[in-house]
Amino acid sequence: MKPEKTYKMPGSEGVDIQLAEWPGSGPAVLGVHGLTANLHCYQLLAEALAGQNRVLAMDIRGRGLSDKPDTGYSLEKHCQDIAAVIKGLGLKRISLMGHSLGAYICLAFAAGYPQMVDKLVLLDGGGELSSEQWAKVNGGIKPSVDRLGQVMPDREAYLDMVRQAPYFNPWNQTMADYFDYEVEAVQGGVRSRVNPDHIEEERENLRGIKPSSFYRQVLCPVLIVRAGKGMLNRDDVLLPTDALERMLREMDRARVVDLPDADHFTLMFQPNPRRDQALREFLAP
Repeated sequence: MKPEKTYKMPGSEGVDIQLAEWPGSGPAVLGVHGLTANLHCYQLLAEALAGQNRVLAMDIRGRGLSDKPDTGYSLEKHCQDIAAVIKGLGLKRISLMGHSLGAYICLAFAAGYPQMVDKLVLLDGGGELSSEQWAKVNGGIKPSVDRLGQVMPDREAYLDMVRQAPYFNPWNQTMADYFDYEVEAVQGGVRSRVNPDHIEEERENLRGIKPSSFYRQVLCPVLIVRAGKGMLNRDDVLLPTDALERMLREMDRARVVDLPDADHFTLMFQPNPRRDQALREFLAP
């Protein structure tokens, strides 16, 4: 379900942030996407919450239709943008949903701005991983990063390229909307709007972060949604058991919903009644 309206809001330091909105009568919830993603990855989750919650999703800086400054790609800058967006919306508090990198951003925000967060949903992210596990995860996201900067003759050729990825099967309308939104026209054809240099800065800054340093500062209720499968393989998972157990131990109000048949991508892009029910129950007024 495409958003009912889209608009820009001021982030921090003069960076404008693109937002999409699906209206609802209940409390507001803001979706934050992953490393190379965009706000359209929240279409199915917004559909699940339709009417119950006011659902918003943002393009983080450097992605989608948000501004793309030359530098400033870190959890700290994303958190400053989120704080500015919440204030710009005229809200004092909001619930947050974050997928993948977005989970780490939302975790850091809930720790740093506890007075602004009602509830926190971590969608397959937020764990503290060993260097060995990070290496597996980085292998799993390599195809997503490799597409950045590639110029294809036209939009259809670009969609054909991404359709070949094993984790976008079966192809559906949500994926088509998501990748159609990602594309921009350049000399010689089309390419992703995302600059590979910005992603490299983001990854470099992430290497210095210890997610566990945030856990005990999170005061709100937390729902962790874990995909049982990884990205390209079963073991390149974002929430291995040891990392998950630490999160549950150190965040007092956290609980987990396991989706054993979902992987990191189908968690967001394929129908999943168990996911939808868990979100509706957790985010209910």
